[in-house]
Amino acid sequence: MKNWIVLGATSAIAEDVMRLWAERGYRLFLVARNQEKMDIIKDDLKVRGAKQVETYVMDANETLKHITLLDEADKRMGHVDGVFIAHGTLPDQKVCEKSYEATYEEIHTNALSIISLLTEVANRFEERKHGDIAVISSVAGDRGRQSNYVYGSAKALLNSFLQGLRNRLTKSGVHVLTIKPGFVDTPMTVDFDKGALWASTEQVAEGIVNAIDKQRNEVYLPGFWWAIMFIIKHVPEFIFKKLSM
Repeated sequence: MKNWIVLGATSAIAEDVMRLWAERGYRLFLVARNQEKMDIIKDDLKVRGAKQVETYVMDANETLKHITLLDEADKRMGHVDGVFIAHGTLPDQKVCEKSYEATYEEIHTNALSIISLLTEVANRFEERKHGDIAVISSVAGDRGRQSNYVYGSAKALLNSFLQGLRNRLTKSGVHVLTIKPGFVDTPMTVDFDKGALWASTEQVAEGIVNAIDKQRNEVYLPGFWWAIMFIIKHVPEFIFKKLSM
């Protein structure tokens, strides 16, 4: 039995991950902005077998509240075994191209807010010599593309931070997992045309839980995205800059 903090707990992927953990009898500490949605999810998780479900209202961008959040989780749960971060936004690239303020806001949400939280989590887990950190990033961070380079830049920053954190914490027995989904059918992507490369949230959730269980360092979900991004990363720049991607 494990105790997990889940940030972005009302996201579709996080909800499906928590359902799998509830069936194992895990204790869960949900963090999101919407209390009403968390209450509905809480009831569902309890029915599925979760031993304890707590909720905490907070906007992850309020970085000054991160220490209070972690203190409260320790207080209510007794201890924390893992932190799963699933919050994020999908920015409007065209808006960001016209506005540094919009760009900064998106990078803050998709990278800096996570880095703020993990800085404190890492210090606590390192001292305890125990803990799991799992963070949803994206394949978009593997190479900047004209269609979403603001989002991709945030994820590239996050990926590099997680890589360094993993390198630092491994000797303390702390596991750090970078999760790189491709296209996922969620409420956030409802307006996108779907095709063969799209995955369900259930598929991605199963992959996340499996990767945590196996103590993987990095996982592409579904797995075929590893091959796709390997090719994209190795296209020479003089060719790549002429492509519309």
